[in-house]
Amino acid sequence: MELSQEIILLLKYLLLGIFQGFTEPIPVSSSGHLVFLQHFLGVEIEGLSFEVFVNFASLFAILVIYRHDLKQLISGFFRYLLKKDEDSKSDYRFGIFIIIATIPAVVIALLFEDWIAGELKQIHVIAVTLLITGAALFLIRNLKGWKNDHEISLKEVIIVGLAQAIALIPGISRSGATIVAAMGLGWKQETALRFSFFLFIPISVGAGILAVSDLLQDPNLADLAVPYLLAFVGSFIASYFSLKWFMNIMRSGKLIYFALYCFVVGTLVLVIL
Repeated sequence: MELSQEIILLLKYLLLGIFQGFTEPIPVSSSGHLVFLQHFLGVEIEGLSFEVFVNFASLFAILVIYRHDLKQLISGFFRYLLKKDEDSKSDYRFGIFIIIATIPAVVIALLFEDWIAGELKQIHVIAVTLLITGAALFLIRNLKGWKNDHEISLKEVIIVGLAQAIALIPGISRSGATIVAAMGLGWKQETALRFSFFLFIPISVGAGILAVSDLLQDPNLADLAVPYLLAFVGSFIASYFSLKWFMNIMRSGKLIYFALYCFVVGTLVLVIL
């Protein structure tokens, strides 16, 4: 009986990891879905350490997919910074914009982490914010945009950064909020997508560093090591294939599907729970 309970627990954590990983890249709020699934599976996870841990797996998947773009961006950034190579100025500018856009979410997270992890992590709150995500996606569903990487402005970057800060609220999709903001400002889909996921990198790294102490101080760390590892692996694999799929969806301009999904799930949660 004890062995079967351990297996069930492992399967639950694996499912949580896969579910989080699949929903992280797509604009349906992975944090919100993680709360929903924890509720249905009867798994109670306090704080944000688990969410941050599996988000780190999503980060690795994003790094693998965008490795060539990131290599070019980083090398170009430092070529201009150190040698003032004019051919690399656009990479330097894009990198600076990533740093600037990261600041609002960092400030909000540091000031309101406990409140977000506690008061806002309620089922009905997330259902409502998921409906808001759906409405935002619906509004920009047909936009194509015309601005490339080198045509975006500092003001627009700050707006996208503020959108990411708002997405700290569970149920508001991070990728959805940043892509909606970017496309609403006239960015091309490819530029909006790249900037959104590049913006995820410093946020995820920072959150991971801050969560290390919480993980190490967890009295159940030894018992949860294997479940967390399974969740991490599941999240990485699911994130990789989900992002690949979402990139194709963006190219085909079918964001309406995600808007409808958010409407359906948000409504069902409000009605049933």
